[in-house]
Amino acid sequence: QLQLVESGGGLVQPGGSLRLSCTASLSSMIYRARGWFRQAPGKEREAISCISKSAGSMYYGDSLKGRFTISRDNAKNTVYLQMNSLNSEDTGVYYCAAARSCTSTAREYAYWGQGTQVTVSS
Repeated sequence: QLQLVESGGGLVQPGGSLRLSCTASLSSMIYRARGWFRQAPGKEREAISCISKSAGSMYYGDSLKGRFTISRDNAKNTVYLQMNSLNSEDTGVYYCAAARSCTSTAREYAYWGQGTQVTVSS
């Protein structure tokens, strides 16, 4: 069974950067797309970005405004989310998930990581 493990979260000051990683336990032939979601306190989970097996990427949400970049290293079964110019609205739990193809719909993702906390605060 595919397992996803996120890492790289933590406390960062406004304007700072973080890089999240999501490592899969195996290379799935079916669930090749990897998405990043986040859930802020008291809010619903929202899609951030997705990347296909061939590294085609999609971004969801105007709030990202070019600040976030998704990438993947297939040899390491790892997907990354580089986050720059962070602000307090980026605070939340960030989740990595796997799907057959990129989509912003959470229910289309079959496997989820446990999440990593990102806190943006001075």
